[in-house]
Amino acid sequence: MLWRGWGEPEKEAPLPEPVRELLEALLGVRAPAAPAAGLDEVRLPPVALGAGALEELRAAVGAEHVRDDAEARVRHTRGKSTPDLIRMRRGDGSDAPDAVVCPGSHAEVERVLALCSGRRIAVVPFGGGTSVVGGLAPERGGFAGVIALDLRRLDRLVAVDEESMLAELEPGLRAPDAERLLGAHGLTLGHFPQSYEYATLGGFAAARSSGQASAGYGRFDDMVAGLTVATPRGTLDLGRAPRSAAGPDLRQLVLGSEGAFGVITSLRLRVRRRPGAAAYEGWRFGSFTEGARAVRALAQGGGRLPAVLRLSDETETMVGLARPDELGEGGPGAGCLLVAGHEGATPEDVAAARERTAAALSAYGGEPLGPEPGEGWARGRYSAPYLRDALLAAGATAETLETAGFWSALPALYESVRAALREALGSPLVMCHISHVYETGASLYFTVVTAQGPDPVGEWARAKRAANEAIVAAGGTISHHHGVGRDHLAAYAAEIGEVGVEILRAVKERLDPAGVLNPGVLVP
Repeated sequence: MLWRGWGEPEKEAPLPEPVRELLEALLGVRAPAAPAAGLDEVRLPPVALGAGALEELRAAVGAEHVRDDAEARVRHTRGKSTPDLIRMRRGDGSDAPDAVVCPGSHAEVERVLALCSGRRIAVVPFGGGTSVVGGLAPERGGFAGVIALDLRRLDRLVAVDEESMLAELEPGLRAPDAERLLGAHGLTLGHFPQSYEYATLGGFAAARSSGQASAGYGRFDDMVAGLTVATPRGTLDLGRAPRSAAGPDLRQLVLGSEGAFGVITSLRLRVRRRPGAAAYEGWRFGSFTEGARAVRALAQGGGRLPAVLRLSDETETMVGLARPDELGEGGPGAGCLLVAGHEGATPEDVAAARERTAAALSAYGGEPLGPEPGEGWARGRYSAPYLRDALLAAGATAETLETAGFWSALPALYESVRAALREALGSPLVMCHISHVYETGASLYFTVVTAQGPDPVGEWARAKRAANEAIVAAGGTISHHHGVGRDHLAAYAAEIGEVGVEILRAVKERLDPAGVLNPGVLVP
């Protein structure tokens, strides 16, 4: 994965000239004064760990699985938020870990945690490195050093229980590899977030991920039947039945905990039969309000939803962001684009699902556009992060943020966040879509593009803070699927209240008394 951007380096491409010219005319975007730094130009702090600590880490996992060279440290520095990438493009590696440690078993993870707890070494669990909320940049104060605990060696499909439709998998598996292994059994997780190509199963669980097909398959936390967690205090092994009344569900302490309470070493996940047929299509609505009304009617209609259901607002539709790999080639026209993706065992199942959806959308003023807009979205569904790299290289700040709310609160939430971003940034391009639809509400996913100023990291921090405050004031959640990390700490504390904060701190103190697990993340 590109260390200062997203994905494979060979997929880097400049913006199309018409898009670059449009950004210059509308937003005043200008090319950066200096090119991005090279790998050998990244400035790193000296390795803080002493020889004794490094030798103990090598003894715990094998000498070949501990690295403190510059390249390994750079590739494990921060995540993939826009501020993260701007810093890396400027050669700022100040948050680099002192070493990268790759355990190969639950026992080795436990040994590393015990060692680090005793030596006061901070531990950052590392999967695909795709966090966009500051989840991989720990506090260093008071610690003897920092390691990135890379779980890539925990990459097996351990067992498949087709009778119960469960699979046991290790957390270091990247999503495409998990799908390949499950596909050999005719199974799928059905979890396809935008980070699909690089994120890992452990990361999905630790960040409470939600995929683009969540309307049909559910969120990742819905898929977790059980999990094993290594903590500095010992092992948690949770989930032994499909449902239980045996007290509070302790799995929920781990799901979304972002490595602050323990390290996931095994997952028992619900799986589905792989669909035999699929079809994507587009619909046009006259306004975002009309489209949202139709989406809500579908969600509350009692039938099975399309696997994919997402509605772009007028600005996102106009720009064509629903098809980022075709940006600049024109959208479907005025109004708002809705993309629906249907899956089923047979083409007949898909045809029946399309008919049900068509009847509901037509009843609320939807105009069918045929398969091309939906298929275009499907082709480019993982392309947006590459587009962001091109925008950064052209001199634009491009970033995303997301929230969720009940249907009754969604209009005000939408307007409040847009107003906060515009007030903070002047005249940015603010786009939004509805996705991850439920009977009671939905998520709002915003994309913001503005010209880079003298301090783009500080400028975005101020805008993000304003958006966070608007979300809390409008009754939304601070994150639907990106997580808390460091970026959302203050707003998360406001959302859960003083008692909620005390509960998190108590859990942290009990499971991680030395406070070495991802310090500064999640727990206010």
